[in-house]
Amino acid sequence: MERTTFTAATGTGDLTGWVAGDGPPVLAVHGGPGLGHEYLDGLVEELASRYRVATFQQRGLPPSTEQGDFTVAEAVTDLVAVLDHLGWATAYLMGHSWGGHLAFHAAAAIPGRLDGALAVDPLGAVGDGGAADFGATLRARVPEDVRARLDELDEKESAGALTLEDDLEALGILWPSYFADAQAAPPMPAVRMSMAAGDGLWADLVSRLQVLEASLSSITVPVGVLVGERSPMPPSAGTGTAARIPGAWSHVEPGVGHFVWIESPGCVLVAMDRLVAGRG
Repeated sequence: MERTTFTAATGTGDLTGWVAGDGPPVLAVHGGPGLGHEYLDGLVEELASRYRVATFQQRGLPPSTEQGDFTVAEAVTDLVAVLDHLGWATAYLMGHSWGGHLAFHAAAAIPGRLDGALAVDPLGAVGDGGAADFGATLRARVPEDVRARLDELDEKESAGALTLEDDLEALGILWPSYFADAQAAPPMPAVRMSMAAGDGLWADLVSRLQVLEASLSSITVPVGVLVGERSPMPPSAGTGTAARIPGAWSHVEPGVGHFVWIESPGCVLVAMDRLVAGRG
């Protein structure tokens, strides 16, 4: 599939990404926070079979700027900068995990720029968003023989001594737990990570959870939520959020985990079609 790269300027650094496909415009936002955008490429290509899809590296990692305040407000402003650069007055927004949580913020903050928002297995916007259950389930799925090492890494994090290499090691231990069947999980791809972006955005989004929850009832943008039935992120985090947004819908994809498009190819495309058809 042919990709066209772009670089969008902001007042505090550039954001680089690529665009492909033809059809209604969709801006795809990766999760993390603080991860490299590459893991989302397969999903972007799936959507590009029927849509004009753009994706970009969020600030914190090259080829985008590595500098930032790493706040939710800044992340929403970056979405606008990318839309402006692409010349898209409005577009659909699709976000996975943290990107799905960001989609809820965007639906509340910049409704005039969005035709709709699809959150894929997101951190929710009610209560703690499902964060506690998410972490507990991930850990419970880790085999006993490697759980001790995960405990050691957690202790280093609590002591403020965790390194980037430690963080990546922990993700590698947890990786199979993100899938419905850990034994059948694909190998973890090469992953890039910005600890500054991850830590900063996580602290800020947690501080804003109550404000976001209070704003859900005022969202006017069409919203859909797709969650995995066997994801470590509790499905209720997404479905419960959708239930608080006027006119929003949710779908639980059976037998899949957090990366729903890997275990059920095409399900995100079906959800996007539903969002677009509903608006029409």
